[in-house]
Amino acid sequence: MPKTFKHLYPQIYDFENLYRAYRKARKGGKRKNEEVAAFELDLEANLWQLHQELRAKTYRPGGYYHFYVQERKRRLVSAASFRDRVVHHALQRVIEPVFERRFITDSYACRVGKGTHRALDRCQEFIHRRRYVLQCDIAQYFPSIDRAILRRMLARHIADEDVLWLIDLILASGRGVLDSEYEMVYFPGDDLFAANRPRGLPIGNLTSQHWANVYLDALDHFVKEELRCYCYLRYCDDFCLFHNDKAQLWAWRAAIIKFLWTLRLTLHEERAVVYPAHTGITWLGFRLFPHYRLLRKDNAKRFRRRLHRMAEDFRAGQIDEERVRASVQSWVAHASHGHTYNLRRRLLAEVTFTRPQIN
Repeated sequence: MPKTFKHLYPQIYDFENLYRAYRKARKGGKRKNEEVAAFELDLEANLWQLHQELRAKTYRPGGYYHFYVQERKRRLVSAASFRDRVVHHALQRVIEPVFERRFITDSYACRVGKGTHRALDRCQEFIHRRRYVLQCDIAQYFPSIDRAILRRMLARHIADEDVLWLIDLILASGRGVLDSEYEMVYFPGDDLFAANRPRGLPIGNLTSQHWANVYLDALDHFVKEELRCYCYLRYCDDFCLFHNDKAQLWAWRAAIIKFLWTLRLTLHEERAVVYPAHTGITWLGFRLFPHYRLLRKDNAKRFRRRLHRMAEDFRAGQIDEERVRASVQSWVAHASHGHTYNLRRRLLAEVTFTRPQIN
C-alpha cells in the first residue's frame, strides 16, 4: 500500500506559508505587473484574507487570461490571477514533497535540481552507453489528461479531505479551458459518453506542471520496473528509451502504447521510431551527438528575429536596456550548453542597439 499523508491542510493556509508562496509567485512573474502591484499595495491584508478564506473553505478561484504562444507549435496558455497563483504555490509547497520522493531520478521537468540542461547531459550519457534509441512524445498531452484519473492518483497519497477539496477547486477552475485544443480519441471499451469525460489541465498553472509529472509517474515506473529499461529519461511528455537491441525497443514501443491507453493517452506513433543513437537525437531544442551538441536551427532563427525586433523597440523607446540585457543573457546562457560559440558571436554581431533620440 502506498504511504498516505494526512493533516496537511493547516500547513497550506498557514500565514508564513502564504507569505513564502507570495514571494515565489512574485518571482515567477513580472514584478511590474499591475495585478502584482495591486496585491502588494496591501500585502498583509490580502494574505490574511486568503488565510481566512482557505481556513473557512470559502476560497473560490477566479478566471483565466488566455493567450497563444508560438514556438515550435502553437499553444494556448491560460494564466490565473496573481491571487490564485499565490494559492497554487501555497498548495504545491506542501504537497510537492509527497510526490517528489516517489519520482524516478531521470524525470527532469519542473523539479528542483533537474531541468533542461541536466536532461540534455543525461541523454548524451545514454548515447555513449547504448546503440539505439526509441524517442517518443505524447499527442496533445495537456488537453488529454483525464481529470478523474489524475484525481485518483493524487488521492492515493493524500488522505486529507480538505487538501483534496482545494485540489478539486483548482481542477474545476480549468474545466473546458483546453476543449478547443483536443481532438477526441476513443479507447478500447469506450462508449459514446466517453466524449463527456472531464479532461485537460490549463497550460500555465504551476499545479498543472507538477500534476503533469504525477500523471506520467505511472509510465516512468512501468518502463523502469516492468519493462526493465535502465536507460530511460523523460522531460514532461517527451521521453527516450535506449538499448543495444532494436527489436527490444520496438517491443517496448508496443507495450508503452498499450499502457498509455490506461491513462487515456496516445503517442505520436509516426514519430515514435527506433534509430541509431550516434546519428543524433533532436531533443529539448538541441541536436545531440556522442561528443558534441548543436542548437536547433529553428531556435537560432527565432532568436535572430527576436533580437532584431528588440533592437527596433529599443530605438523607439518601447523597451529599456534592462529588458534587452535579460532577454539576451537568458538565450546566451541556454545556447552556451551546446557548441555554439561561433553562432552566438555571429548573431550578436548582426545587431546594434542604438539609444532612442530625445527630442
